[in-house]
Amino acid sequence: MSSINLRALVVSLSFLILVLGIWELNAQAPAATEAVSEYELLMGGAEQEARVPPPSAILVRAWEELSNPFYDAGPNDKGIGIQLGYSIYRVLSGFFLAVLVAIPIGFLIGMSPLMYRALNPYIQVLRPISPLAWMPLALFIIKDSETSAIFVIFICSIWPMLLNTAFGVANVREDWINVARTHELSPLRTAFTVILPAAAPTILTGMRISIGIAWLVIVAAEMLVGGTGIGYYVWNEWNNLDLTSVIFSILMIGIVGMILDLLLTGATKLVQYDE
Repeated sequence: MSSINLRALVVSLSFLILVLGIWELNAQAPAATEAVSEYELLMGGAEQEARVPPPSAILVRAWEELSNPFYDAGPNDKGIGIQLGYSIYRVLSGFFLAVLVAIPIGFLIGMSPLMYRALNPYIQVLRPISPLAWMPLALFIIKDSETSAIFVIFICSIWPMLLNTAFGVANVREDWINVARTHELSPLRTAFTVILPAAAPTILTGMRISIGIAWLVIVAAEMLVGGTGIGYYVWNEWNNLDLTSVIFSILMIGIVGMILDLLLTGATKLVQYDE
């Protein structure tokens, strides 16, 4: 590990310890006493001040949940591993469906100025629409919450991949294309042997953006449709007024999102090249 990375790690851990320490002390401090009105006394006393649970309580809950993450005690009582599994399945299903559509269309509009001008108006109209705005229509047409959630992930994943693919393909160096023409390569072979390797870093950057958006959207989508998934887990624990579980689930959402991003970041580094 280089010295700069070591110093960055020390600073990062120091910042984390400082924040957690302040949080723990503030959460454990007794609430300031306030005057209680006569009405509150008649009604049985004042309500206690609600507090955010301390990090120590969240660590205990994390140990409880992660020690048995795949238990299934009924529709509203499943382990965090099962909930995350449902969410990851929906995200990857919608994401890979978007890959099958976005990359070929991105190649098409990146290689053909005519198709770019023809399809660009539709892309610009559909791209700004919130993915969750499609949920009511998807539920009405598909009539299945699971498939509707996958469709919403497909919709939110397709645009970054499509646009990045088109950009990467359109900006492949012209002399590389000319070399392929000199060797009389077919358009299909040129696409696979010249354009795809050159545009791969840009395509994977689009895929990385898409997976991040998909992971954001699935939480909100599962809050709407309910049943299973990490989004439903968060909402269900909030309805149970269990803030400790809510914060734990928020941390798990962040960790899984980071892992998905790291996987695509690693894939992007593998296809990068030095000119």
